Amino acid sequence: MVPVEVGAGSFQRDNYGSEENEVNHQLYLDMIEETREYAQIRIAAYQQRTAGHYNSKVRARTFKVGDFVLRRLMPNTKVASHGVFGENWEGPYKIKSVLWEGTYHLNDMQDKLIPRAWNAEYLCIYYQ
Repeated sequence: MVPVEVGAGSFQRDNYGSEENEVNHQLYLDMIEETREYAQIRIAAYQQRTAGHYNSKVRARTFKVGDFVLRRLMPNTKVASHGVFGENWEGPYKIKSVLWEGTYHLNDMQDKLIPRAWNAEYLCIYYQ
């Protein structure tokens, strides 16, 4: 006994033409560069929209040399036993130098240099 699926044909299988398929395949291959260029244009437009949205929401933080700032505590430097009631900021620190916009070297209150530079994302102004 032959299963029904084997005996029943499909429209695609019944109307298949190898020459027409080869022509369509060659047309697709000829247009692959245009398809890639169109995809790159769409990606660039998406990236511009995303950057524009991000830049409209972000607040630039700039500090001057001599400003006092607080530094955000990183998760690996927090005291785990304090839980959610632990400190989120430490300091105050003094801006020693500006490497480039948004990146700073810090000194503690005894004018000792803090190792490595810090991004403005992890700093906030300290009001005395």
